[in-house]
Amino acid sequence: MSGAISRRQIMTGAAAVAGAAAVSAALPAAAEAKPGRGRRKPRVAVIITEYRPNSHGDVITTKLLEGYQLRGVDTEPRIEVASIYLDQRPANDVGVYMARKHNVPIFDTIPEALAVGRTGKVDVDGVILIGEHGAYPTNQYGQVTYPRRRFFDSATAAMIASNRFVPMFNDKHLSQSYVDAKHMLDTTRRYRIPMFAGSTLPLGWRFPALTYQRGANLTEAVAVGYSGIESYGFHVLETLQCMVERRAGGETGVAAVQTVRGQAVWDAAAAGRWDESLMHAALDSIRAKSGLIKPGDIKANVKDPIAFFIEYVDGFKATALLLNGGIETLAYAGKRDGQTEAAEFLLELGWPYGHFTFLDRQIEAMVHSGVAPYPLERTVLTTGILDAAMLSNYNNGARRLTPELSTLRYEAVEEPKGTLEPSGTGIGDELPPPSPDTRPYPR
Repeated sequence: MSGAISRRQIMTGAAAVAGAAAVSAALPAAAEAKPGRGRRKPRVAVIITEYRPNSHGDVITTKLLEGYQLRGVDTEPRIEVASIYLDQRPANDVGVYMARKHNVPIFDTIPEALAVGRTGKVDVDGVILIGEHGAYPTNQYGQVTYPRRRFFDSATAAMIASNRFVPMFNDKHLSQSYVDAKHMLDTTRRYRIPMFAGSTLPLGWRFPALTYQRGANLTEAVAVGYSGIESYGFHVLETLQCMVERRAGGETGVAAVQTVRGQAVWDAAAAGRWDESLMHAALDSIRAKSGLIKPGDIKANVKDPIAFFIEYVDGFKATALLLNGGIETLAYAGKRDGQTEAAEFLLELGWPYGHFTFLDRQIEAMVHSGVAPYPLERTVLTTGILDAAMLSNYNNGARRLTPELSTLRYEAVEEPKGTLEPSGTGIGDELPPPSPDTRPYPR
């Protein structure tokens, strides 16, 4: 299949599934749809931009095909990959190899993947949308135009045509555009589609295991991270939002966002715009043994700090910082009842990228239960904040009013939980030792 994006147009209505007959010729006939009765596990279609080593397509899907380690125990997935759609196939693609290995069909369109070869049907119990990585254009604002809305619309059109609506998960932010994100939220509400989205940060390891009950008396918060302004800016926002959404009164929405860079970040702290002591508390929570913080003065180490200043409707203020050159991890600090509390949010920075295990566990729980583990509104809000931050950055740091985000209210869950286990997170777990690189595909 060609990697050309132009072939991947949204298919709507009955026509969206009318052509769902042809399985990819690259796969053996034995890989065609399995019988519909007596299934031991719910089945999912996985829709992927690209499936190459270390891509999100790999670190999410491979665990569902091969199994994973959960708290040191080899664990069998609770759902079955029934079909795969690949939008692009780079030279180092491993998706075709893994599909062959596990006798999973690859289809040429998203409706075909949901139908698993049965014309006019949705024959899966859930859909996983992985619109991350791949060769896609970057727009004038510095946002990669991943086809996340196209994936969503095509999957939803197939459900409408089949009159069967199944749970969906969307990896990372919903789109580069808040307008797309709001469309996706409204569509799931209209058709009552269980859906959640986001990254692994709310689910991974925290040291110490800092959590808040709903109604926490928070007054200010700072999250720190590193890497690309959009790609990891989203991760810092998720680190922040999964904590501050539990403040008293629940989430009230965001009134304004501003992106500031360079010396102006430190000048804003000196002027009282944000609390620099919270940044230092977050940095102090990073364990020395992690080796992910550079010794010395953070201001000297970070040549181009980036800050997203976020003004919430209820007066709460928060800051998301990208400190490239100073750290290579993520951390959070907040003031609760006048006291500063902080925690490092850890990623396993090598194969098998174990923090994605906890994300897979939540996907599995939603497919089984039909209940999203936390509100989709969280990711709609972080998508909108990031979109506004990127536009502010493009406009030389102009403060951007966000009336579109000011009415986005929601109540957080106590903790992200699945119905099949007490907790599908790594919060409170000790980070496991590095795993040997035993990838299931040729290197």
